[in-house]
Amino acid sequence: MIRIRKSNERGNTQIDWLNSFHTFSFAEYYDPDFMGFSTLRVINEDFIQPASGFGKHPHKNMEIITYIVQGSLEHQDSMGNGSIIKPGEIQRMSAGTRVEHSEFNHSKTELLHLLQIWILPEESGLQPGYEQKTIKKSDNQLILIGSRSGGDGAVTIHQDVNLYVAYLKQHHSIHYDLKHERQIWLQLIKGEIDLNTHQLSAGDGVAVTNENKIEIKSLKDAEFLMFDLG
Repeated sequence: MIRIRKSNERGNTQIDWLNSFHTFSFAEYYDPDFMGFSTLRVINEDFIQPASGFGKHPHKNMEIITYIVQGSLEHQDSMGNGSIIKPGEIQRMSAGTRVEHSEFNHSKTELLHLLQIWILPEESGLQPGYEQKTIKKSDNQLILIGSRSGGDGAVTIHQDVNLYVAYLKQHHSIHYDLKHERQIWLQLIKGEIDLNTHQLSAGDGVAVTNENKIEIKSLKDAEFLMFDLG
């Protein structure tokens, strides 16, 4: 089964320094049909104005993934981490028992474009943790950037999930076999693709359930995240 979440059907929060699109219910935006998908709870696509951002705020019992599309993010947290996250990097913060952090556009002139993802952890009360890794980019293939076991180039996510990124050139395709009872969420960031004959444009998401395999063809150069969920 293929279920598409069109970009223009997402929730939207817009204030003077932030334009945020919500794939799933978030904050004041509520859609009972899109409360999350499996253990995937939040996908927010944020556009943050220069020298602006989120002041210090708390999180608990959530795996928080940040993926930068354009610009640079300045991160500070109560674990003592301070870093700049740029395109080509992946950040994971395990809130666990409790973490406070702030996130600001590091640039005074350039717009910041990012995806923030929340995944429910496999257990509550985990020790807070932080990772930031460089993505080993390669065109026309799925690149593992997050998993339960972590490892070379992948951050450790405390849940049964494999997170991939792909940079797919026009007219190329990727085939992926789904293991028994696993589910896929694909979030298209740039370009246009065809997934099992369903056409997707930038900002669209798609849930894949009860399928044996998927074929992803690029109609234009594309960039997307794909979650393989237990």
